[in-house]
Order: sequence, then structure tokens, then C-alpha cells
Amino acid sequence: MKIEIWSDIVCPFCYIGKRRLENALAAFPHADKVEIEWHSFELDPQAKPEPGVSLYKRLASKYGNTEAWARQMSSNMAQSAAELGLAFDFDRAVHANTLHAHRLVHLAERHGKQDAAKERFFKAYLEEGEDLNDFATLTRLATEIGLPAAEVERVLNSDEFTQEVRHDEYQARQIGVRGVPYFVFDDKYAVSGAQPSELFQEVLEKVWEESRPQPVQLAGADGASCDIDGNC
Repeated sequence: MKIEIWSDIVCPFCYIGKRRLENALAAFPHADKVEIEWHSFELDPQAKPEPGVSLYKRLASKYGNTEAWARQMSSNMAQSAAELGLAFDFDRAVHANTLHAHRLVHLAERHGKQDAAKERFFKAYLEEGEDLNDFATLTRLATEIGLPAAEVERVLNSDEFTQEVRHDEYQARQIGVRGVPYFVFDDKYAVSGAQPSELFQEVLEKVWEESRPQPVQLAGADGASCDIDGNC
């Protein structure tokens, strides 16, 4: 089974959705047969560093509301994250353009470390207040999960993997993705948003059952059943 996930690193619900899916997989008996592929999605491709501007002020401006409203909304989100063992710290969050981090996730895929890269970048932004605009910070985070420093620096100082990011975003538009996280199971079923783990469990079970061939049975004369070898 393959699960494709579109997400952005600065999206709190994407981290929550990741953890809820992982909890569902922990209870799924065939989790070792599941392949996860992450796809890039930029919520704000034009994002630029804004030194001294808090996340709350940005949210208030974006949605035409007050900073008090933004703080309350963020607090509610942090509470939902805490139930999953995540410690969001929006007071420390540094507004970032995520293109370079997404490019490194593609590099990580080449090394079989894509999920580790997503996890590290989510944690860095949402819990640790790391500046994902800064190449030195990105290099440190990427090497922490085992990516070669020379390759990380080469990617950051070029446009390598930019086309892969753009292709992910093109695919998202083609299938109608308007928000993230967005999960696609075996090219058949889509789940939009950080849904409860129970819903992910239901989808996992449904997709697994539909992908398995069903045994063929023949009805016996007395209404009992026989197998295909004629044993009744």
C-alpha cells in the first residue's frame, strides 16, 4: 500500500496529521507493507523573513483579526498537539519560506531518509523556534539525520530539486488539493486534513481489504460451501 502526503513544513496541522497517521499505523497489522511518500506544498511561496514580527501579528494581519484572537487560536492548536506528545511553541516560531527545506526533503528521499527529514524540520519550526530561512541552520538539521554535509551545501547553493518541488505542487493542483495535509491512499482514496487516527485506521483497513484477492467459494448442494479444489 502506498500513501502519498502533500504538506508544508510550517503547517501545524500537517505535523498533527503526521502523528495521527503514525498512531493509526501503529495499530495496523500490515504497517510493514505501507510505503509513505511525502510531496511538497508551499502555503506561502512568496514568504520572506520578517525580523521582529511575531507569528500572532502575522496571523492577525492575514485574517483581519486581533492578536488576541491569533494567540487563542494558536493556543487551541497547541493543546491538540499536546495530546499527541507534540510541544508546539508559537512564541518562538520564525516565519519562513519553505522552498529550501522542501528541496532538502527531496535530497533526503535519495538517501532513504525522507520521513526523518520531514519530522526533523517539523520539530525544528514548530517546537524549537529554528530559522528555516538560514542555510547554516538547514545544514545542521539535515546533517543531524545523516545527510552528507557536502551534498546538503551543494543543494542549498544551487537550484537542485526545485523542479521536483514544482512538480509536486503541479500534481497537487491537478488533483484539486487546496489545503494540507492531504493524504492519498493507493491512488484511490483521499483524506483531507488532520483527521482523527480512527478515520485513518478505517481507510487503511478498507484499502488493504480491497487490494487483497478474495477467496473463491462454490456453493454445495446442501447450501454449505466448498473450496475451489472441490473439498466440501
